Amino acid sequence: MGALHEGHLSLVRAAKAGCDVVAVSIFVNPTQFGPNEDFSKYPRTWDADCALLEAEGVDVVFAPAPEEMYRPGAATFVEVAGLSERLDGASRPGHFRGVATVVAKLFIAAEPDRVYFGQKDAAQVAVLRRMVADLDLPVELVVCPIVREPDGLARSSRNRYLSAEERRQALVLSRALWAVRELVRAGEREAAALIDGARSIFASEPAVRMDYVAAVDWATLEPVDLLVPGTLFAVAAFVGATRLIDNFVEA
Repeated sequence: MGALHEGHLSLVRAAKAGCDVVAVSIFVNPTQFGPNEDFSKYPRTWDADCALLEAEGVDVVFAPAPEEMYRPGAATFVEVAGLSERLDGASRPGHFRGVATVVAKLFIAAEPDRVYFGQKDAAQVAVLRRMVADLDLPVELVVCPIVREPDGLARSSRNRYLSAEERRQALVLSRALWAVRELVRAGEREAAALIDGARSIFASEPAVRMDYVAAVDWATLEPVDLLVPGTLFAVAAFVGATRLIDNFVEA
């Protein structure tokens, strides 16, 4: 959605390494924002984004206007039932319907062989994987690792909303994940115990409002009792008015 950062550019580099031609879409998609979310103020940095993409050697930038993507009176949407109501979908009703619809339209427009998404949006990845499988779309979905700031904060366009104090508080998300990973390395596999461990870290930053802490099967986003290889451990929280997400996948 623009406001590009090093996380986005890591996807571009992965695409450049694996493909002959690389196209990037920039589109702040209105259908994935709820009525009280940040669509109008979502950062839009077109000139800076284009400069970054040109420096990376991107071949095509597709930046449509909303009316180009959605005709007046459009009544057709893509919805991945079940998965779209879990994790971020539970907190943001209708969000993943908007995501699935716009991504399907972008696939139709570009006919890509491969598409590159970041692991930070892990629930989105699960929804789109299911959409691709269910609709027999001829595209390979490649998931790239989370890119972090030196202090551990996951890169996000929304980080620019944070004040200096909120930026410090936001580190509780990655601290909670590191604490859980240490518990796993020590032999703990019970999801309930690991979730409690993460919650105790969040309690150290009372100004941060936790949205969810969850251990789920990455394919279904259904809760699990034990962490096994491939389990997604995900957190979401509000730092001030800004909602941030982070996760790890058990190796």
